[in-house]
Amino acid sequence: MTYIEYIRDYLERQVQNKPIYTSEIADSVAGYYGIERKKAAGATAVAVKRIMENGLMPDLRCYRKGIYYRTVETPFGETGISREKLIADRYLLPNNGYETGLNLLHDLGLTTQMPAERLFATNAAKDCTRYDNRLGVSVCPPKTTVNAENKAYLQVLDALELMDKSPVDAQDPYKILADHIKRNGLSYEKLLHYADRYYNQKTIIRLAHTAGINGLER
Repeated sequence: MTYIEYIRDYLERQVQNKPIYTSEIADSVAGYYGIERKKAAGATAVAVKRIMENGLMPDLRCYRKGIYYRTVETPFGETGISREKLIADRYLLPNNGYETGLNLLHDLGLTTQMPAERLFATNAAKDCTRYDNRLGVSVCPPKTTVNAENKAYLQVLDALELMDKSPVDAQDPYKILADHIKRNGLSYEKLLHYADRYYNQKTIIRLAHTAGINGLER
């Protein structure tokens, strides 16, 4: 099987509209043929270019260098690449970040206002909040490096910290957060640990109010 045949087969097995990264194709080529990664990357670049130029996959589109996708024709035109998957791949996976800001408060039910933009706390952001023009989202560095263990805890504490900076209009926001904490099996001990290390005093006090809701229910 030639490189072009192998890579075409690889591309045809990909889900439509999902981002296809040439770096991942190259990894597959290197493994299948038992060749060096650098050689596989070169072969992948040439093969994908020829597949595009020769129309071997009419539904294949280039989003930007190194990223492709398979489109679908609809009565309204071609579908584009999945922006949500691009955002997840770049900023969230695997356990690399989480959504924060006003959209987090809206998703939790703390505000009825729809956010004008989305904000993600991510390890991919370095020193300050910045806007990703291509994906249409803002990213900011988290309080501490995000991982599988702390991600859900940092989200809750972000929500508590944002309560005096955003238009919270829920009737009982602390009850909503207490229910969220209980439903997701989060530990108040761990919440307090992260709050004490990375958040301000107001956030700690709000966490105490939230813990008191569960205490009253018991």
